[in-house]
Formats: sequence, structure tokens, C-alpha cells
Amino acid sequence: MSASPRHAEEPMEQLYSISEVARAFGVSVPTLRYYEECGLIQPVARRGRVRQYDRAALERLAYAQLWHHDGMMTLADTATVMTSEHVQERHALIATQHAAMQERIDRLTRAAAVLRHMLDCPSDHPLSCPVTGAYIHARVDATLAGEEVPVMVLSDMPAQPSDT
Repeated sequence: MSASPRHAEEPMEQLYSISEVARAFGVSVPTLRYYEECGLIQPVARRGRVRQYDRAALERLAYAQLWHHDGMMTLADTATVMTSEHVQERHALIATQHAAMQERIDRLTRAAAVLRHMLDCPSDHPLSCPVTGAYIHARVDATLAGEEVPVMVLSDMPAQPSDT
């Protein structure tokens, strides 16, 4: 008895329409089309005029979102990272992005401290506050002298003047 060839059909991979993908991933259909233009994702098929995506395309979209949304990288940088073939290229771009982000975090932390001081300061006028007044005077003096503008120093200084 000879063995008969297997004719069992392999299950077809599920495809998802562009609107299903957009809804599931929280983006608009035009955004997905733009991602396609940027080379971030590609549909695997079309049914009529409707783009269809397989699981691998969805994983690529999730990977793009990791860099773009979670990593807060531009789409151009996202595309560069996704298409880089060498880990050194990715690491160089990631290191640059990380340094820029840390700089923004430092600036935001400082801005939050300044705003916290201004909220907590009991002075009726900023110039009468020992911290804010000193900073404003130093800033004007530095500007007029063509020097680097000083940083408002908030550490080790109480927001409220002491009663002593």
C-alpha cells in the first residue's frame, strides 16, 4: 500500500483590515497609511481596495509604536532604528535620543521646581522674594553685561522667608 500525499490544507493566517488594525492599535486609518509611506509597515494583501495586515505586520506596527510612542522618537528616527541592520547603529541613535530626553527631563524638573517655589512663595511681589528677586536682578545684570544668564537656585532655600 503506497502512502498518499497529504492534501490537507494548511490553515490560512488571519488577516485584519486597515480599519480593524487602526481601531485595535488606537491610531487613525490615515496614520496607518502614513506609516506605510514611511516604510514602517506594509500590508500583505488587499481585498478590493482595503489593505490587509497579518500578524507579522501587526508586530511590526507594535515595534514602531514602541519607538515612536513609548520611546518618544520622531517617525524618521523610528524608521532609522527599525531599518538599522547593526546594533551599533541602533545604540548610537538610542544614546543620542536618551541624552536629549534626559536634558528635557532635567529642564522640566527645574521648571517644576520654579513653579512650585512661585506657588509656595508668600511674597506679594516677585522682587520682594529673596530667591526670585535675587534671580531677577542677577538675570538683568548678566544680560546687560553680555554674560551667561544664571540659573535660579532653589535648593537649600525655603520658599517662605524665615521669621528670625
